[in-house]
Amino acid sequence: MLSPKRVKFRKAHRGRMKGKANRGNYVSFGEYGLQATQPAWISNRQIEAARVAMTRHIKRGGKVWIRIFPDKPVTQKPAETRMGKGKGNPEGWVAVVKPGRIMFEMEGVPQDVAEHAMRLAEAKLPIKCRFVVRDEQLGR
Repeated sequence: MLSPKRVKFRKAHRGRMKGKANRGNYVSFGEYGLQATQPAWISNRQIEAARVAMTRHIKRGGKVWIRIFPDKPVTQKPAETRMGKGKGNPEGWVAVVKPGRIMFEMEGVPQDVAEHAMRLAEAKLPIKCRFVVRDEQLGR
């Protein structure tokens, strides 16, 4: 499971997911990519499940890049606890994903195989995505 080795602060504010991704929004390593079309928090478990689904479908051929990293701590208060008494304890890690962000990239497999693998990965994620090809991007 992905998580940071160390962080500057143990607890983080929730923040906002307003607007589109202005970095990491084009395929830069592989030939094919999976692009987010909705904003969401993607947990480290969801990222790992998507990665396993993709690599199993391509039978460990080709190469896969994970372009998102869960570096935001998510806290949770214990069950049946009254309000107040401060922020809860860190329970997991999430990656903040905005629309347009390329989450996974792949190369070394035919396009139909890559597209099916990305669809399997999308099923493991809590957001809608689209399959993008490097050649079809504007000047990239």
